Amino acid sequence: MMDSKNDHFSRLTAGWLALVALTLASLGLSEWFRDARWLPLLVAAIIWIKGALVARCFIESHIAHPFVARVVKVFIALSPLALIATAFYGGTLARWATL
Repeated sequence: MMDSKNDHFSRLTAGWLALVALTLASLGLSEWFRDARWLPLLVAAIIWIKGALVARCFIESHIAHPFVARVVKVFIALSPLALIATAFYGGTLARWATL
């Protein structure tokens, strides 16, 4: 019984450390490559990876009902897609959103 508890703790710890590493990596990349055109794509990929990691390690979406797992996957994909759309088509989206 103790092994199961330690197994979950190690997975949670590994997931948390991966989130911290990805956050630090994204901060470093944004500082070093501030003016790079491709930076929003990389940041979107990091956001997607972090979302998938949270869903798997903390929400445990992989053991949820398939419908719930699909909804979570779509939700995770929306943020990076919105970031890419805003980064590359921000002016157009702003014009569409004005009254």
